Amino acid sequence: MRYTRTAVALHWLLAAAIVASFCVGLYMTSLPFSPQRLKLYNWHKWAGVLILAASALRLLWRLAHKPPPDVPMPLWQQRAAHVVHVLLYLLFFSVPLVGWAYSSAAGFPIVLFGVLPLPDFVAKDAALAEFLKPWHGRLAWMLAALVALHVLGALKHHFVNRDGVLHRMAWSRTP
Repeated sequence: MRYTRTAVALHWLLAAAIVASFCVGLYMTSLPFSPQRLKLYNWHKWAGVLILAASALRLLWRLAHKPPPDVPMPLWQQRAAHVVHVLLYLLFFSVPLVGWAYSSAAGFPIVLFGVLPLPDFVAKDAALAEFLKPWHGRLAWMLAALVALHVLGALKHHFVNRDGVLHRMAWSRTP
């Protein structure tokens, strides 16, 4: 049994956006102050807003559409997968929201695509910005670790168990 095409599309869109945003985040923080760095910071913020929106759509879709039945596996693996998925969803929202709060507190508003100013998430506050900045990075690293664990679990099921778990979220309709 497979996930719906919409669920598959949202899964892979979110996966690509998270990986790209994480990589841009790592790269941009290593750059000296420059127009390129400022441009990448804006792109990173835009990606965060889009990740937040895609996460909301994905959660709403998931709540409205029952997933396919689980592939038979030991109970501890089912529970571990459930915990990882819950933590992934929490981080899908918390990473961009903490980033938005940091940007607002630091006095750097988000102007989506350079044309749509978003409201500040919190008031400008230098102390709050200093507190939030490392948390955005820590949460992003936690998300990266969980994404890696999720990918490793899917690959283990595909190559070791050969139980069809990976095919449930594949673009193709044939195994």
